[in-house]
This record gives sequence, C-alpha cells and structure tokens, in this order.
Amino acid sequence: MVISPHRLSTVLSVAGDLHLTQLAHAQALTSGLLCFHPLFASKLIAAYSRVGLPSHSRLVFDSSPHHLFSTPSLWNSLLASYSRNSLFLHPFHLFSRMRLIAPPDGFTLSILAKATAALSDLRTGSAIHSLIIRLGLDSDTVVSNSMMVLYLKSRCFFDAQRVFDEIPVRSVASWNAMISECVSLEDALGKGEVWKLVKMMQMEGLKPDGFTVSVVLPHCGGDSEGYLRGREIHGFIVRHDLGLGSDFHVGSCLIGMYSRGGRMDIAMRVFNRMTAKNVVAWTSMIGGYVENGLFEEALMFFRRMQLKEGMVPNKVTLVSLLPAVGSIASLMEGKQIHGFSIRTSLNSETSFNNALIDMYSKCGSLENARHVFDDKSWHKDVISWSSMVSCYGIHGRGGEALDLLDKMCSHGIKLDHITSVGILSTCARSGLVNEGIKIYDSIITNHGVCPSIEICSCIVNMLGRAGLLNQALDFIRSMPFVPGPSVWGALFDASVVHNNLEMQDLSYNLLVQLEPENASNFVSLSNLHATSGKWDFVAELRTRMKEKGIRKMPGCSWINVNDEVHSFYVADKSHKHTDIIYAVLDSLLLTMKGATEFPVLDYVK
Repeated sequence: MVISPHRLSTVLSVAGDLHLTQLAHAQALTSGLLCFHPLFASKLIAAYSRVGLPSHSRLVFDSSPHHLFSTPSLWNSLLASYSRNSLFLHPFHLFSRMRLIAPPDGFTLSILAKATAALSDLRTGSAIHSLIIRLGLDSDTVVSNSMMVLYLKSRCFFDAQRVFDEIPVRSVASWNAMISECVSLEDALGKGEVWKLVKMMQMEGLKPDGFTVSVVLPHCGGDSEGYLRGREIHGFIVRHDLGLGSDFHVGSCLIGMYSRGGRMDIAMRVFNRMTAKNVVAWTSMIGGYVENGLFEEALMFFRRMQLKEGMVPNKVTLVSLLPAVGSIASLMEGKQIHGFSIRTSLNSETSFNNALIDMYSKCGSLENARHVFDDKSWHKDVISWSSMVSCYGIHGRGGEALDLLDKMCSHGIKLDHITSVGILSTCARSGLVNEGIKIYDSIITNHGVCPSIEICSCIVNMLGRAGLLNQALDFIRSMPFVPGPSVWGALFDASVVHNNLEMQDLSYNLLVQLEPENASNFVSLSNLHATSGKWDFVAELRTRMKEKGIRKMPGCSWINVNDEVHSFYVADKSHKHTDIIYAVLDSLLLTMKGATEFPVLDYVK
C-alpha cells in the first residue's frame, strides 16, 4: 500500500514504535522522498531517536544526498537525536563538520548549550555563548533559556541572572527554566528565592502552567508554612483549570504534598478526582501511606491497584512499598513482591535489590537477604554493601559484619556518612568496642568522612553499652561541635542500664535543656523513678507534663498471624485474647528470672 507524502509525514511525526518507523522508512525509500525532501529525512532521524536508536538516525543522516546538507534542519535533527539519548559529546564533533557546510541557527546552538550543561563544561559553554552573540542570536528566547540553564547548572548565578534579564520577551518557559533550576539549588540560593520568582512571573503578566506548579509542589508540605503554600497552589490549580483531573504529574505532586503534610484524607480526595490515573499517581498514594506509617493501607492500596484496576506496578512502586512490608515484618508479602519482580524482570535494579535486602533484614530473614546480595545479576553500590553489613549487625552477628566490611573496602568502595552510621551501630549492638573505635578513626582519617551528630551518637552508645561511661563522657567533651539530644540521650540510656546516678542527672538535665517539650524525656525519667520506687517524683513529673500539655504517643507493635494483623499498645487490654497473652508473658518473665517450671496454659488454636 502506497502512503501519500502528507500521511507519511504525519506518521513520522508521531511514530514511537520501531516497527512503524521502519515501515515508514521503507515507504520513503521506495517513493524517493528521502532523496528530494530534507523534511522527511529530518523526521525519520527524529523518529529513530524517539525509539532510542541514535545509531539508526546516523545511518539515515549519512545516506542522505549531499544537496540536503546545505540547510541546518538535517544537522539539527541528528544533534537533537544525540542529545535526546544522552550522547552529549557527539553533538560537538558533528557541529565541527556542520560549520563547514551549513550555517548554525538558534536551534543548533540551543542543543549545544543543553549538551554543555549536561557535561558541566563551562569553558565550552562560554565559547558557545560568544558565538551566539556574534551571530546575533542572543535575542532568541529559546537560545537564551538554554544558556541560562547552562550557567545555573554551573552555579554561575550572576551570569544566569544577566542572561535572564536580557531576554527581550520572556516566555513561560523562560520563567520555568529559572524556577526549576532555583528549586534544585535551593540550599545555595535560599528558600525565598523560588517563591519570589513565582510572584515576579505573575507580576509580569504570565500565568504559571502545569510545569510550574509541578516543580514547586514537591517543596511544599514539609512544615506548616510549606503546607499553607501547597494549599494556595492547589487553589490556583483549581481556579485556573491546570488539568488536575487529567494531568498525571500535577495530581501526583499534589498527592505528595498532602502526604508530607500528614493529610492522607485530602490526598485520597485528590486521587479520586483524577479522571485518568497512571502508575505514578498510584505510586504516590502508596508512598504517602508508607511515609505516614499506614503500612496496612499501603498494602491494601497495592492489591487494589493490581486486582481491581489492572495497573501494573513499576520499580518505583515496589521500592516505595517494601519499607511497609519490612515495618510490619510480613515476610510472606515480601516474598510475593520479590517473586513479582522476578516475573516482570525488575529484579536487576540496584535500588530495588537494596530495598529487598533491607526488607528481608527487618523480617528476620538473614538468609534471604544474603541470597539477594550474592546474586551477580545486578550491580552493587555502597548502599548495597552497607545494607548487608547493617543486616548482620541487626541480627547480632558483628564478626560477619566486619568481615563483609573488609571485603567491601577491598573492592575499593569508600565509606560515606550513612555507611559509617550503619557500621558503628553494628559494633555497638555486638559489643565490639575496640573494633568500633578503630573504624571510627579509619572513616575520618582514610575515608574523609566528617564526624556528625549521628556518628558521634553511635560512639557514645557503643561506649555506654559496654559500661565505659567515663570514656563516653570524655568523648562527648572532645567532640568538635555542641552535642545534640541524640548524644545525651545515648548517655542517659547507658547510665540507666548501668545505674550511674551521677551520669543520669547530668545527661537528663542537658536533655531537658535542649528539648524542653519532648515527652520522651519526661517519660524516661518518670519510668526511672518508678523503677526506684520514687512515686512522689513520678507524680510531680506527670503533673508537669499535664500542665505543659505534653503527651507522648503510646508505643505500638503488631504481628501478622494467619494473614490477620494484631496491634498492641502500651498497657493495652483490648485484644480478645488478652488473658492468655499476659499469661504467656508472665511465664516468659519467670523463665528469664530462672524459673524451671512452666504454667499450663490453654492456648487458642
């Protein structure tokens, strides 16, 4: 069947399938369109680029007649193909050849500027900027946007601002480029800079679009001020009809914002009002439930996603869900997710396997965690190694953890801050004090890790557990920064265990000074006084807590028995088998105290 030139051009413009692109290619060859129309050649190059085959794009380019190379369109198509597929060095070699045959235009230099930004090559970027000015293309909005992004990514804020200020007619894309880069550099520029730009954009008469709100929403909801900003943006989206129902990205960002603010009820309302939901929206809801500790709800939502809606989870969905499985120690659920990943070929992803190791560790299955780690089909990064080391530490197998640490270092992997905390925590749990001190010295001297509050808390915890309270206090006094609550909390817990009253008073007083509203500090001291029989002090502390309105959320634990989750709070007697549960606990206490006879109990089957 012969396709008309117009229809063939339309097919090439939207082709995202290799087979369809090849059919169009064959038709263009047989009809001779590629020999006389540079537009068809350019569209064919772009079509192969969209399916991830820049090598095929190059073949089309190289087989084109010489007379087609006199205009920049064919060159630009191949430059864009390389850039789209992250081959950022290739455009520069092609551009050197292009300049001898065809004059570059704004699109050419825009592509080169983006490639330079990706390579963080400021020197080449400055040369491109000079060429843009010499060719009189500095008034082109698209070119200026690309140069602005280049300077921002190179942290040349003054140059980026100068380019931005000199754009004759700034478009929404200009503001979006500036806002998105400022969001990524928020730590360097300050929080208020992003919101200042959003206001200035509106003052200039331009309305933020879906991209604008999707860029700023992920930075809302973490605190009360951010949550209020997020609510304002939500209102703006509704008033200006920015596609909340149909735009997956805007809806998902709103779900994320409300999740960070702890309002899963509103997040669910946003989700339900989305007319079209993709895997990103479902994953946002699952991640929100996990973030707010609603692990059972996350699992139920995951099941609904597959069984009722027929939505196939992706890698991000599974990585988001695995912490929920580990938190409720549901080993069977974890194995099912692992099996699903194998069936869908997602088990070669590093981030997913790292999450699997952590999940199996929390579920008490060290063997399965090691099996995942030993699989040679995926690349292990520093998180993979540190997760496995921490896994051994959690299970009290400090010697094997240190052996794995040695193997990790022999592979040339440098310890970072997170890895260091995991290793030192392992030493603390296993009582490996000397080894822990050597590792602490090594991570600072050999690995270049700066001591942090978390690392120092691990050392204090390690020394305190071993009863070396004076050494722990000396270490605190030698710290290069002011000790935080976690440091004094570690010393307080150790002094309670080893019944050192002087250390208890010192650490507790400093804890209360640093965190006067923290209920845990009051409860810890109250429990300590109760253990010593000082009930007048207990009453006094409880009265102070009541007067200040300080309340501590009761501790909660749960267990999954026969696919039913049983939850328990502190001093909770609401469970239907409370009598039997407490009888078993009493028998365990007797056993721990040395009793040899067990009471006869009627267990529920």
